[in-house]
Amino acid sequence: MPLKVIISGASSGLGQALAQHYAGLGATLGLIARRQDLLEILSVGLSGASIYAVDVRDAPAIQAAAQDFMQRHGCPDIVIANAGISRGTLTEYAEDSQVFENIIATNVTGMVNLFQPFIAAMRTSGQGSLVGIASVAGYRGLPGGGAYSASKAAAISYLESLRVEMHGKGVSVITVCPGYIVTPMTANNPFRMPFILTADDAAGKIARIIRDKTLFAVIPWQMAIVARLLKLLPNFLYDRLFAKAPRKPR
Repeated sequence: MPLKVIISGASSGLGQALAQHYAGLGATLGLIARRQDLLEILSVGLSGASIYAVDVRDAPAIQAAAQDFMQRHGCPDIVIANAGISRGTLTEYAEDSQVFENIIATNVTGMVNLFQPFIAAMRTSGQGSLVGIASVAGYRGLPGGGAYSASKAAAISYLESLRVEMHGKGVSVITVCPGYIVTPMTANNPFRMPFILTADDAAGKIARIIRDKTLFAVIPWQMAIVARLLKLLPNFLYDRLFAKAPRKPR
């Protein structure tokens, strides 16, 4: 039986690369993103893909998409919460508060909204993988990126909570923390991005993590070392090193 895979944020970047990877394996795809036009372009080369132009912040719309997919194809084997946004934010600017809310709503609540409609079906079938794309940025708060770092730290903790809740029920909860990936999200970063991966390379690595049911992974392996070292730095040294670091544009 072919895999049945749901992917949010599927219209570009990592989500598009994941869709193409799983299409190459013959998977039945449910692709979710906000822009109908980009989803339609992507689906042209992906036979049998169901597309849903909805925002992950819209819980009722996500539930409707999930029910439609399951009525057509049954319970998915893999649900990948990949949708995410990133912008530079500074707390001193009142106008950044709304940006902060949007980032948290997409990167955290959107993940919850995507997983929720599938959990009962997965528990009943006793199988399935819920995959959250977090980030190395969730390990420490990055200056100028407070909203993004906070959202990814929250995603990591949320996924851990969910993993424990699903323990013994046949449902795997997998946390993936990528470093830098060549996507529209990183295109305007005004700083060096070490160990950056292409979207295709990242998709291949993530698919192997999912296949092997590795419950927590950082990619590439070099960023796993960097992330661990950053986590171990005492606050006074971390503050001194990063206070003048280049920041993502607002």
